[in-house]
Amino acid sequence: MSDNQNLLAEQRRALILDEVRRRGGVRVNELTRRLGVSDMTVRRDLDALARQGAVEKVHGGAVPAAEASSHEPGFEAKSSLERDAKEDIARAAAELAVPGSAVALSGGTTTFALAHRLLEVPELTVVTNSVRVAEVFHTAQRAGGGGGPARPGAATVVLTGGVRTPSDSLVGPVADQAIRSLHFDVLFLGVHGVSVEAGLSTPNLAEAETNRRLVSAARRVVVVADHTKWGTVGLSSFARLDEVDTLVTDAGLSAAARAQMAEHLPGLVVAGGPEPV
Repeated sequence: MSDNQNLLAEQRRALILDEVRRRGGVRVNELTRRLGVSDMTVRRDLDALARQGAVEKVHGGAVPAAEASSHEPGFEAKSSLERDAKEDIARAAAELAVPGSAVALSGGTTTFALAHRLLEVPELTVVTNSVRVAEVFHTAQRAGGGGGPARPGAATVVLTGGVRTPSDSLVGPVADQAIRSLHFDVLFLGVHGVSVEAGLSTPNLAEAETNRRLVSAARRVVVVADHTKWGTVGLSSFARLDEVDTLVTDAGLSAAARAQMAEHLPGLVVAGGPEPV
C-alpha cells in the first residue's frame, strides 16, 4: 500500500478494500501508518466502505463484509471498486470486437468501462440492457451530430425495455422478449460472481433470466470480470463455465485461480500488470 498523502479518497478506499480482502481484516493504526494519513481520515474511509457494504467495521478496524447471496450493490457503489482493473479488462476485451459485427453488452461497471473502448470500433451494432452503457453510445452520437468528430462505433444502439435494477440494468419479461428474437456475434457479459461449482451468478432472479437469454442469443460469450468476482456466488446461477468462450480478467487473479479457470474455460485473457507470485 502507498504512503502517498495525496491519494484521492477513492484511491485510498480501493487500497484499503484490497488489503481487507487480502488479509481478512485491517486495523486503523496500521492503515494510518501505511497510508500516511490521520486516524480520522482512515475512519471516514472505513465508514464510506461500510455504507457501500464492502466492509464491516469492528473495534479498531474492519473485516470483509459477509454479504448475503441476494445482496445487490448499486451502480455507484460498484463503480468505485477495482477501477484500474476494470480499465485493463476493458482495453483487452475491446480487441475481441470485430468491426461491423453485432455485439451485446450486459449491465455492470466493467461493461460500462468497455463501452467507452468500443466507441473506437467501426460500424458496430450494439444491443444492451444497460441504461448506463446505452448512454455512452448515445452521448457519442450526440457529440458527432453537434459538429464534433463522429465516433465510428456509435452507429446503431438497441436498448431493451424492462424493470430497472440497482445496477441500472433492464430485466424481466419485456427485456427477455426483446432479446428472444435477436442474434449477436459476441456477448460481453458482466457478472456478480464466478466459480467452478456455481458458474456465473447474480443476486437478482430476474437478471439471471435475462442473462440466460443473452447467453442463448450469442454465438460467442465473453465474460468480463475482475479478480474479486472469483469465488463469489450470488443467489441465482444463469450459466455454466463451459458455456463461456473467453473470460477476460485482471492480473490480480491468483495463479491457483488461473489454473482452475484454464481447466474449465476455452479462453482466458489476463489483462494488465505483472504475473502473480
